[in-house]
Amino acid sequence: LTTIDVKETLKKKLNVDFKNYKILGACNPPFAHKALQAEEEIGLLLPCNVIVYEKSGKSIVAAFDPMSMSRVMDNTAIEPIAAEVKQRLERVIAAV
Repeated sequence: LTTIDVKETLKKKLNVDFKNYKILGACNPPFAHKALQAEEEIGLLLPCNVIVYEKSGKSIVAAFDPMSMSRVMDNTAIEPIAAEVKQRLERVIAAV
């Protein structure tokens, strides 16, 4: 898991204030390996990003739909992998 603290980065690099906003890079090595075997250029879309930010005093959690990867790459071999990743991401987000 990687974390980019956008608020902190913008303050440090540009000296601007921004709301709490984090980008989490989630990687499951077995899924990543399967996806890379099916499509080498899938690495452009990895890891799966999840964003967490504040809006109107509430925390918002959102993720990129992994099923979009097969459409972007125009490779149906990625679909079963993406479907399983999507299910796992949905469970994690629902539990937050």
